[in-house]
Amino acid sequence: MTNIATSRLAAPLTKALAGLFGPGPVALHEPLFAGRERDYVRECIDTGWVSSVGPFVDRFERYLATYTGARYAVAVVNGTAALHVALLLAGVRPDDEVLVPALTFIATANAVSYCGATPHFVDSDPHLPAIDVEALAAYLGDIAEIGPDGCRNRHSGARIAAIVPVHIFGHVVAIDRLIELATRYKIAVVEDAAEAIGSRFQDRHAGTFGRLGTLSFNGNKTITTGGGGAILTDDDALAKRARHLTTTAKVPHAWEFIHDEIGYNYRLPNLNAALGCAQLEQLDGFIARKRGLAARYAHALGGLAGVTLIAEPAACRSNYWLQALLLDRELAGERNAILRATNEAGYMTRSLWRPMHRLPMYAACPRMPLPAAEDFERRLINLPSGPGLIHG
Repeated sequence: MTNIATSRLAAPLTKALAGLFGPGPVALHEPLFAGRERDYVRECIDTGWVSSVGPFVDRFERYLATYTGARYAVAVVNGTAALHVALLLAGVRPDDEVLVPALTFIATANAVSYCGATPHFVDSDPHLPAIDVEALAAYLGDIAEIGPDGCRNRHSGARIAAIVPVHIFGHVVAIDRLIELATRYKIAVVEDAAEAIGSRFQDRHAGTFGRLGTLSFNGNKTITTGGGGAILTDDDALAKRARHLTTTAKVPHAWEFIHDEIGYNYRLPNLNAALGCAQLEQLDGFIARKRGLAARYAHALGGLAGVTLIAEPAACRSNYWLQALLLDRELAGERNAILRATNEAGYMTRSLWRPMHRLPMYAACPRMPLPAAEDFERRLINLPSGPGLIHG
């Protein structure tokens, strides 16, 4: 194992971070509250509208729909809840399989499990930690067969009901080619755009290409509601059903409590939506700051041999949610030494998520060969990325 003293990159990277930000501590992604957050939250407190009904919930949903270009946005308590309900709405049933990246935050796989379905892990593009559409096409050609009820895995016999592309770090996957592939195999597309608010592909917002898409507004996202998420769709019936399921499947009535199916207590509280409205008003400025930070990293680290910054792919305009540094393969053994040195100096860096197939509860799940995902996990480091680190 490489220690800090023998790491070639630990000291120069730490020095570069100090040159960019001054002395630590510097958080990985700290929220920025520079607008009307206090005013809107105070209004909730003053009026008593703090729970899952209130004017800010409606306003937040309208703002989201307008900003993303989706016909409907349904606000919920977090991104995982959004993905869970979106998968149910897409028709995922117990014992189905759902194609998900092996390289993602665990919520993606967990939401599949909540439906009683099985995650089926797919590999990353060698140049970007997102689904490798070409490799997936070849894989489906080997294992998939199309029947009257859709696509089935000829090895397990399970229906492959959906695919969940994840727009990792805000960089939109090659969604046009993925939609084409999914259509060919009759597989529903549910986009996990948890990290991609404000990111676009060919001038269309992430999360609006599939039948449904989802967003997250956790405290570490580009905008935050403290905890929160949203379901995006253009389908009238799906939006109506999303609202019903996420409001405990309660039938509207002046005083009676009538529920017509198993629902979920997933609606976003008005208090959180108030915070979100103020954050949305600043979103374009936040993205400008984060894209400016990406440019500053490119300048500061451009002369550092052995590393490459992950950049937005062609046709994508990314929010650069998290800046990502990729070590050359021969330097992968330095990753932990770099993480230790930078964190000890007060600059919060982190490794990538452990691939899903290497977690005990998902180790037995079906998967295609995953060389790129495993390679990224060994070599990628996330750098401080908050919108408050530089001015726009």
